[in-house]
Amino acid sequence: MLLLALTGLVLFSARYASMSERTSRNQLDVERARQAAESALRDAERDIRLPTGATPTGAPCTRGAARPVYEGFSSFSLDCLGGQCETTEAGFTSANWSDSTTAEPWWPDDRGGRWNNTLSSKPARGSSANCTTFTGGVPLGTYTGVDLIPGVARQPEYLIELIDRGSGTNTFFRITARGFGASEQTQVVMQSYFRPFELQ
Repeated sequence: MLLLALTGLVLFSARYASMSERTSRNQLDVERARQAAESALRDAERDIRLPTGATPTGAPCTRGAARPVYEGFSSFSLDCLGGQCETTEAGFTSANWSDSTTAEPWWPDDRGGRWNNTLSSKPARGSSANCTTFTGGVPLGTYTGVDLIPGVARQPEYLIELIDRGSGTNTFFRITARGFGASEQTQVVMQSYFRPFELQ
């Protein structure tokens, strides 16, 4: 009986230790994804403020004359070409989680979002293919050349939404970033609102 009790205690302890390890691993992966998303937010801010024609070292793409701060906002589109999304005033006021026809760009794809999960249609480091045609989330470093993040299943992405409340005088950007952990199933989405001093 004593041996049976000890065996049961050992099995319980082993199972508890295994469960604790899995929990810790999951928490670590969520933190990894959170930091990746934070990196994508900062990358988007750099992207917005880069001067016209700037192509930083290591960046596979350049926006050319599509820099929003310096060249206006005509390059923002409903399909989020190059990660620059336009949403009509009616779209903001009628967005509804139960109806994907009035979705916002940063929502999940299955709820009408515009991330575009087809990675082969997006730019890759070292190649300028798809630079002028891709839609949806911008992979980290596409326009800024920042270093890729090691240890993640997929590089983080961002979308930039133009929010214009009156002829440019109240214009700012909503940036949404999503980061991935060591597993692509681990995702963290973060948002920030950004108004560069050039627009003040």
